[in-house]
Amino acid sequence: MSAHALTTLTTRAGRATPVVFVHGVRTSSAIWAPQVRAMERSGHTCVAVDLPGHGTRTHERFTLAGALATIDAAVDDVADRVGAAPLVVGLSLGGYSTLAYAARHQHKVAGVLLAGCSTEIRGKPVHVYRAVAHHVSRALRPTGGTWHVVTDMLAAMRGHSSLADLRLLRAPVWLVNGRRDVLRLEERRYLAARPGTRLTVVPRAGHDVNSHAPLAFNRILLDVLHELRSAAASAASAAGVAAGAAATGLARAVPTHA
Repeated sequence: MSAHALTTLTTRAGRATPVVFVHGVRTSSAIWAPQVRAMERSGHTCVAVDLPGHGTRTHERFTLAGALATIDAAVDDVADRVGAAPLVVGLSLGGYSTLAYAARHQHKVAGVLLAGCSTEIRGKPVHVYRAVAHHVSRALRPTGGTWHVVTDMLAAMRGHSSLADLRLLRAPVWLVNGRRDVLRLEERRYLAARPGTRLTVVPRAGHDVNSHAPLAFNRILLDVLHELRSAAASAASAAGVAAGAAATGLARAVPTHA
């Protein structure tokens, strides 16, 4: 993958859980700037990526395989620099891509936060949207429009089940949706698909919940990172107690000689 596949908005040393941000369709890594700044102030290393067909990569065509490779490169990057698995945060297309990635690479992620993607991308409305996007893309082509990425996205996700991905996950999952988002129609199905999944609905926000309510979204994100840190500390403490007990048992089992 080319070097520009990763757009690092900020980096900070430390063992705090790193964060990888994955944007939605026809946007770019730049939409995460408020989140990156807030996480930086709290000591978290962050990477926001540009998916194929977006941002610095508009000359490329979007494919799900390309999206997963981009996320994988970012996850490996922050894990190598920080020494800890990241929380991966995805919005809309980025959320669906994040979910697909996490289902295939569970050992690489500390958890996933999925925003604006609580509905399966399939069915009659999608076919209609795809046809409209195809015609718009053809009309805009002479002026360099980027609507082709919408048809590419719909083609890539056709028949793909995000619920099936969710059922495979063992890592912690958080759903965050704006109350006015049309893509939250199947929240209950998503919660049922993976017991333990947490849902937060942000008042007065729409689909781009991180942009519509950045302060609320940042607070949610910081709470999630705090929860991950607490869980990691508890696990480390339990492991230490178990190791100590095992060592004590071994010492008692070794006979002593005068």
